[in-house]
Amino acid sequence: MNILLVNDDGIDAPGIAKLYEAVRGFGSVTVVAPDGEQSAVGHGITLDKPMPVRTVVRDGLFTGTAVCGTPADCVKLALTEIMDHRPDLVISGINLGCNTGLNVIYSGTVGGAAEAAFNRIPAIAVSLTTYKDPLWETAVRFTRDLVRTVIEQGMPEGIVLNVNIPNVPSAAIAGVMITEQGMAQWKESFSKRVDPKGRTYYWMGGIKKELREKETIDDTAIKNNYISVTPIQFNLTAYDKLEHLKTWDLHYRNED
Repeated sequence: MNILLVNDDGIDAPGIAKLYEAVRGFGSVTVVAPDGEQSAVGHGITLDKPMPVRTVVRDGLFTGTAVCGTPADCVKLALTEIMDHRPDLVISGINLGCNTGLNVIYSGTVGGAAEAAFNRIPAIAVSLTTYKDPLWETAVRFTRDLVRTVIEQGMPEGIVLNVNIPNVPSAAIAGVMITEQGMAQWKESFSKRVDPKGRTYYWMGGIKKELREKETIDDTAIKNNYISVTPIQFNLTAYDKLEHLKTWDLHYRNED
């Protein structure tokens, strides 16, 4: 196996080191990750400036490539310039903070995995649902088991397995649930401030709006201490609305 690891928290984040621990032994592991924080960049790519790269050695654990770019940039560079062989699997994470509901659209973690899926490479995005005091053991153990299963079973083409793991001790995990993406989103708030030169700027924050959703929705499963595994895809066509729109009888007029 050739495995590529990426993330959006940056190559120095503890999550990618834990991810490496989870997958080493399955084959050749390559790490290509942003050189700093790239959370919430979605599937953005860099077009208007150069992307410097540097070699990083993480505590003797792995030697990786840090890219001044987004998670999607990292995967693109890995596939075309850095790796000698096409990866058999791309894993993004282990991210701190859940990537559920509409957050999936904003997620750089999912964005990195999505770039692999666009290239017909099996991809997994892994998140641990906390920003502090992470319990890595649960995430490492499940990620290792999931990778083993993917190697044995294969994956449907063109999807990402979006994995969210409750930040609870292993004994408290209720099980694993195949879930659907929910519709929960964040309610933003902005703090208005003034810099030393008198210029106004804003700092965005917010809280997640809780929704009452069925048990098989990602956020609900996590609240019930289930590991959530959601297959997500990227054809955004609303097929169930096509026939209705055709009734509009839209046409182009050459004259007003």
